[in-house]
Amino acid sequence: MKSLGVVLLGAAAVVSCCGRVGCSAEPRRPNIIVLITDDQGWGDLSCHGNPVLETPHLDAMASRGATFSRFYVSPVCSPTRASLMTGRYNHRTGVIDTFKGGSMMRPDEVTLAEALKQAGYSTAIFGKWHLGDCYPMRAQDQGFDRAVVFRGGGLGQPSEPPANERRYTNPILYYDGQERQADGYCTDVYFDEAMRFIEQQAENPEPFFAYIATNTPHSPYHDVPDELYQKYKARDLSPVLLGNEKTADTVARVYAMVENIDQNVGRLVSFLDKRDLTNDTLVLYLCDNGPNTPRYAGHRRGMKTDVHDGGIASPLFVNWPGRVAPGTEVDALSAHIDLMPTLLEAASADKPAGVEFDGRSLLPLLEGADVAWPDRKLFIQAHRGLDPLRGHHMTAFDKRWKLVRSSGFQRHTPAPGVGYELYDLRADPTESKNLLKQSPSHARDLRAAYDEWFNEVSKAYAGDYTPPRIVIGAEQEPETVLTWQDWQTTGDNWGTQGYWLLTAPRPAAFRVRVLLESASAGTAELTIGDATHTLPVENAEQEILFPSVEIPAGDASLQFRLVSDGQEVAPYQVYLSKLETASTPQ
Repeated sequence: MKSLGVVLLGAAAVVSCCGRVGCSAEPRRPNIIVLITDDQGWGDLSCHGNPVLETPHLDAMASRGATFSRFYVSPVCSPTRASLMTGRYNHRTGVIDTFKGGSMMRPDEVTLAEALKQAGYSTAIFGKWHLGDCYPMRAQDQGFDRAVVFRGGGLGQPSEPPANERRYTNPILYYDGQERQADGYCTDVYFDEAMRFIEQQAENPEPFFAYIATNTPHSPYHDVPDELYQKYKARDLSPVLLGNEKTADTVARVYAMVENIDQNVGRLVSFLDKRDLTNDTLVLYLCDNGPNTPRYAGHRRGMKTDVHDGGIASPLFVNWPGRVAPGTEVDALSAHIDLMPTLLEAASADKPAGVEFDGRSLLPLLEGADVAWPDRKLFIQAHRGLDPLRGHHMTAFDKRWKLVRSSGFQRHTPAPGVGYELYDLRADPTESKNLLKQSPSHARDLRAAYDEWFNEVSKAYAGDYTPPRIVIGAEQEPETVLTWQDWQTTGDNWGTQGYWLLTAPRPAAFRVRVLLESASAGTAELTIGDATHTLPVENAEQEILFPSVEIPAGDASLQFRLVSDGQEVAPYQVYLSKLETASTPQ
């Protein structure tokens, strides 16, 4: 069981106040809104010099509060989200990839939502969770009172219900676990639902935490706001394409999604103003990784999945009137691991008992306090597979020096012959001049620090990063949906065959419905633990039903295959619905 142990720092912390500098009363604990976009990147903002894109509302947010010039995230989404939600390096949480079981966060990790909820906050998420689709890893199992989300890493992926058909407009979402078709473009829906939640909290004396996590501008790119797409399609995009002219249409679609995000930020700001909530609300904006195509990224090298700065540098804007002065610029080295400590301090809540943060609170920097900020080192690593490898696709850096081994995110093992690179970021922020031979001592120091870090974040699991088991038959989730997002498999992309790791708290009978990608005939085999259930499928079917399958208590794996003309057909999704307690003695 988790032990939160969160306490408020005195009753005065809940006294309502204007929140302005000079007020003698203790300020009201702030409402907190975290905005995180998907695959946007540093350069997708006009305030960062983008010569094509228009983001006036995000630009205004940057000017109203604090901006960070050296804020870092992971090169892909789930690791960033795990660190944001826990204040810890993602390796500690078990989240080391984005799919095939690698993005399932260990349920005993204490999340930002859990800590704020324990401190009296109402909590809600709108959009992308991507840290586990099944109990007990869902957002609503991890501290969110309200959850309007989609499954997996995004719409248009194998984890979505097949009826969604990759839609961003009028998508099928999950409202506190209940499937429902939304009305409107996905990003508009998330902001609409967030504002509805905030409206409902208006009479609540306690503050709220709203986590708005868009899946835009992540691919697929076929369903974007058309008016904005036509706007950017008609523009000369050559200044942002970096010579990749064939990507012009894709970039026009990405920019349409980004400006739509910006418009929604404007709607949210206006909403807070009209309801007199602005002064009592801390709003924070960031991206989860670098841009999803090779395009303008400021002076930074690289894109999503890269461990050069273009893949891991993110904007961070923080608005909190009265506490964070307009025009505050912070160049301290900071990262996703710092956000939970920062927000808990802002909320006057202690960190959860027994939890050791890797990050530290940025609040003194935000408030302009005269505080000594250490020349710390940060470590970022991500690559495919369930086994993190020492020195594979990683970077270790301090404020000046950066050690990189760009050995291939998509690879389970390093590409042959890839060595280390060393850059002086102060003199060479574009990472264009490798100084490994000229400054070997700096490389040795960073490599030694990285090795120490890798040993530390790996020791809790002794090298075993087997994902958490999905609990079936729990009251909290009457029907469990198994998708490729969470299965164990090998091979490229989503895999061709695999199994799911399950656990049943008690014996029970389940109705098991298997969906295939296309209709097939043959012999269906469902293996759960040591038992295999067979079913002849004489006519081509896309849905196969096992009306009642008894599953004993305890751990087991589930695998399905349909043997057709000597070929194996894998499942697309598996639905397990609990029927009754099994009669078999255990």
